[in-house]
Amino acid sequence: MGRGKSYRKFTIKMQKKLVVLFIAVLLAFAGLFYQLYRISRDNGEQYKKQVLSQQRYDSTTIPYKRGTILDANGSVLATSEKVYNVILDSVAISEKEEYLEPTLSALQREFGIDTASIRDYIEKNKETSRYHVLAKRLSYSEISDFLDMQNEEGSQIKGIWFDEEYKRVYPGNSLACDVIGFTTADNRGNYGLEEYYNDVLSGIPGREYGYLNDDSDLERKTIAAEDGNSLVTTIDANIQSIVEKYLLKFNEEYKDNFHPGNGAENVGCIIMKVDSGEILAMANYPNFDLNDTRNTDTLMGMPLLDEKGNKTGEYLTEENMDVLDDEEMLYQHLDALWKNYCISSTYEPGSVAKPFTVAAGVESGKITGTETYNCEGSLEIGGWPIRCHNRYGDGLLTVQEGIERSCNVVMMKIGQAMGTDTFVKFQHIFNFGLKTNIDLQGEARTASLIYTKDTMGSTEMATNTFGQSFNVTMIQMITGFCSLINGGYYYEPHMVSKIVSPSGATVQNIEPRVLKQTISEDTSDMIREYCNTVVTGEHGTGKTARPAGYMIGGKTGTAETLPRKNGQYVVSFMGYAPADDPQIAIYVVVDRPNVQYQDDAKFATRIVRGILTEVLPYMGIFMTEELSDSEREELEALQIEIRTAPAAEEEAEEGGDTTEEGTGEENGEDTGTEGEEETEKEEVWKSFPIDPATGYAVDPNTGDMVDPVTGAVIGGSYDENAEEPDASPSPEASADPEGDTGDTRQ
Repeated sequence: MGRGKSYRKFTIKMQKKLVVLFIAVLLAFAGLFYQLYRISRDNGEQYKKQVLSQQRYDSTTIPYKRGTILDANGSVLATSEKVYNVILDSVAISEKEEYLEPTLSALQREFGIDTASIRDYIEKNKETSRYHVLAKRLSYSEISDFLDMQNEEGSQIKGIWFDEEYKRVYPGNSLACDVIGFTTADNRGNYGLEEYYNDVLSGIPGREYGYLNDDSDLERKTIAAEDGNSLVTTIDANIQSIVEKYLLKFNEEYKDNFHPGNGAENVGCIIMKVDSGEILAMANYPNFDLNDTRNTDTLMGMPLLDEKGNKTGEYLTEENMDVLDDEEMLYQHLDALWKNYCISSTYEPGSVAKPFTVAAGVESGKITGTETYNCEGSLEIGGWPIRCHNRYGDGLLTVQEGIERSCNVVMMKIGQAMGTDTFVKFQHIFNFGLKTNIDLQGEARTASLIYTKDTMGSTEMATNTFGQSFNVTMIQMITGFCSLINGGYYYEPHMVSKIVSPSGATVQNIEPRVLKQTISEDTSDMIREYCNTVVTGEHGTGKTARPAGYMIGGKTGTAETLPRKNGQYVVSFMGYAPADDPQIAIYVVVDRPNVQYQDDAKFATRIVRGILTEVLPYMGIFMTEELSDSEREELEALQIEIRTAPAAEEEAEEGGDTTEEGTGEENGEDTGTEGEEETEKEEVWKSFPIDPATGYAVDPNTGDMVDPVTGAVIGGSYDENAEEPDASPSPEASADPEGDTGDTRQ
C-alpha cells in the first residue's frame, strides 16, 4: 500500500509575512509616486526644456565642404557648391490652421511639389514628424524667392526650413574625367584623384545642439565643420583640352568605319615632364561627363560585355542598348567606361619596347652599339621561324638602323647576346611587372604578366625583345621611357604637386622623386640618338609624328593581339620633344582601330603630330626647323580653326610631311622614303604590281598585300606558326582585380 500524499498547511505565520510584504510594496510605490510629483512640481519646466532641446537640436549636423581640385595654373577642375534640401516640419505647420494653405501654395508655386501628397502626409504626422524631405539639392537661386516670402512681415508660411549640404561640381564636365574621378552620394571619392586622395579632400562634419546652462536656460551650441584640403595637380587644363580634342577628332573620323562602334576600342594619351615625372595631361577615349556619370549615351560604341565583364565581340548600338536595362549589366559597362585606360588596362607594347632592349644590351656590356646584323625577314628560334615585320628582309643593319627600321631580327639577336638572366634583370630595372605608384586609384598589377628567368624560354625571350608576349600599362612604359632619354633617372610619376588647406596655406609640397638610375648618361645619349632617327632617318618609322617646325624623337609600336593572326593590333607612338633637349614625353596608344587593316602606325603618329603642333608653342618651346610652304599653310589654317571652330567640327589635318600621303605607307610601323635602293638587300617587294583599289602591292607568289615602301605584309603575324600549340603567348593572363588585363586577349 503506497504512502499517502502530505500537504503543507498555510499557517498563520506565513499569512502575516505575506501581509507585511504587501504593505512594504505599497509603501514603496507611494514613495515613488510622491517623488515623481515633487519633481514635476519643482523641476518640471527644467526637464521639459531639456527634452525639447534634445528633440530639436541634438541630431543637427553641419556638413563640411570637400576640398577643391585645381590644375597647375589654378583653374578649378572639381569643387563643391552649397545646396539646400527642403524640409517639412509637420508639427510646426499644424500649430495653426491658417498656416497650411499659404505654405502649400508657396511650395507648389516655387518648387512644383505635389501639394495633395504633402497635405495627406501632414494630416497623418502632424503630432510627430519634424523632419520630412520634400526636395533635394536646390541652389540658393532656386530657394531665394521662397525665403523672401517666408521672411516677409506677417507671413503665414510656416513649418518649412532648409537643410544645407554640398554638391560636387565639375566645371569642365568631361575634362580629365579619368584623372579626376567623381564622388558618390555620400561624398566619398570613386576612381582617380577623388578616391586616391579621399582622406585629404574630406573634412569633418560640424554639429549644432541644445543644452541647459547652470540657470536651466536652453542654449544652443555650434561646433563648426572643418572643410577638406585642396589639391593642386600637375595637370595643365589647356594641354589636357588639346589632347582630348585630338582623341575626339580621331573617334569622329573612324567611328562606324569598318564595324559599328567607336573609332577604336580605346585610345589613350599621356604627356609627362621628362625630368620630374609630372603628368601634364592624361586622357582616354571614350570619356564621360563627371556631372552625369550614369548617362548611357556615352556607352554607345563601346564593346558589348557579358555578365562577367568579358568582351563578346559585338558593340553597343541602338539595337542592343536594352541590355543595359539590367542593373548588373549596366554597372559592368559603366565600370569599363569609368576605368582609366592609361593606368588600369594592360596590353602588349610592341616595338616601343625596342629602345629598352637596346639600352639593356648596351648598359650590360653585352653589345657596344657598333654591331651589325643581317635581317633576312625571319629568325629561327626554338625550332620556329619568327618573322620581322618585313618578311622579305632588310639586309645588313646596324643597331641604330634596327631601331630606325624597327627590325625584329636585330632585337632578337641582341637578346641572344644578352641572355635570359640579363634581359629579365633589366625588365625589373625598367619597372616592368611592378607598379609605378602613381597617385591615382586603380593602377593595374602586372607581376603575373611578365616572364621570370625560370619561366622564360628561348621563344619567349625572342618575342619579348620586340615587345610581344608580355604585358604593360601605359604609365609603366612612358615612365620607363623617360629614364631612357633623360640620363637614366627614373622619376616616380605623380599627379599632385601641392596640398593646400582651406585657408590657402600649403600643407604639403610634393617634390619630384628619383627612385633609381636605370642606365648611364652615356647609354641614354645613345638611345636618344637612335630614337631621333626614327623620325629623321631615311627609313624612320615615325616620320608622320613630327609637328611642323619641330624635330622630335621617339619610337612606333605595333603589337599583334591574341589570338595571333586575328587581324587585331594595338598601335602606338612614344616620343619626346624637342629632340636635342627633351622636355616632355608623349605616348599615344590606339587599341584596335576601327579599320580593316589595323597594323598601321599612322593611327597613333598623326594624333601625336596634331597634339604637339598645338602643345609645343603653348609651352613656349620655339621652332627649330624651317617650314615648308605646305606646313606654313597648315599652321595658318590651324590658327583660323582654333579661333573660329569648336573641336568637334574641325576637319582632319592634311599634314605637311609628304610621307603621309597615299595608302598604307606606315603599315606595320614603317613609313619609308624614297632612296631605299641604297640598302644592301634587294627590295623585291618594289617590283610587285600595285592594287589600284587599295594602293598596296600584291605578292604574286602568295597573294598577300604588301606595303610598297617598307615591304611589310598587311595583317601579317610575326609568328609563322601562330596556330601551333607551342607558339609564344603572354604569361598567365589571369585578370588582376585592379586592372583589365584583357585588352590584348579576347
